[in-house]
Amino acid sequence: MGRNSLKEIRESLLMSKSELARKANISPITITRIEKGMKCRMETKRKILLALGFGLSDKKKIFGS
Repeated sequence: MGRNSLKEIRESLLMSKSELARKANISPITITRIEKGMKCRMETKRKILLALGFGLSDKKKIFGS
């Protein structure tokens, strides 16, 4: 399982898991799994980045290498 900073960034934006999931059109359980370091598809990462207001080039800031 890889380390990511999704939880820290989401919380710094004062956004709940449910709110992020709704904006990204994915389930809150998926957000929980990703925050715990589980893998996800590239499409899911793209949805999360855009829902947080980041560009696709900011992928490493949230998901690491």
